[in-house]
Amino acid sequence: MITVHHLENSRSQRVLWLLEELGLPYAVRRYKRDEKTMLAPPSLRKVHPLGKSPVIVDDAPVEDGGARQASRTVAETGAIIEYLTEKAGGRLGPPQDREDALHYRHFLHYAEGSLMPPLLVKLVLGQIPILGRHAQKRLQPMIDVHLDFVEQELSRREWFAGSAFTAADVMMSFPLEAARSRAGLDDARPATMAWLDRIHARPAYQAALASGGPYKYA
Repeated sequence: MITVHHLENSRSQRVLWLLEELGLPYAVRRYKRDEKTMLAPPSLRKVHPLGKSPVIVDDAPVEDGGARQASRTVAETGAIIEYLTEKAGGRLGPPQDREDALHYRHFLHYAEGSLMPPLLVKLVLGQIPILGRHAQKRLQPMIDVHLDFVEQELSRREWFAGSAFTAADVMMSFPLEAARSRAGLDDARPATMAWLDRIHARPAYQAALASGGPYKYA
């Protein structure tokens, strides 16, 4: 059984969604954010030293250098995504077509490596009176470059890695949902908005919402 240590309104919603898509059995342990700081609770450090979510613990016995472990802990969304697709025999992983596979790998890393950082900075700046709001305005053009790039890509194909839904779409969901919430993503970018409508309509996405609890970006 896989246990997902799930922090409310966080990146870990993607992990629940992928598990539902793959049909892998799992359990959820929910954590609430601190109401003042909005940070994860200290109890997450008992699961992983960084105290961040998502973290999964896979209780299936594994071989590690010849030794047999009772469980394995995996942190970081991208690493978890790759772990789960491999565990599911490659389903929703890299497509067979080489160009599609390159798109898959690009967006699997782009989501957190390039798109999410300016969105996170914008969120932090929003907590700073006056000066923060001014800095947010200067940051928005940088975010718009990313949103325009995403719109261009989704205007060419239905999903991020080609004609079929993959884990790259799961990975891209959180930053684009966050961008719609606080960074200007709207109907001016119709291909991206249509993609959001498609993922939100998926039964597995809806099942993950029911499993994870309140999620303000859906």
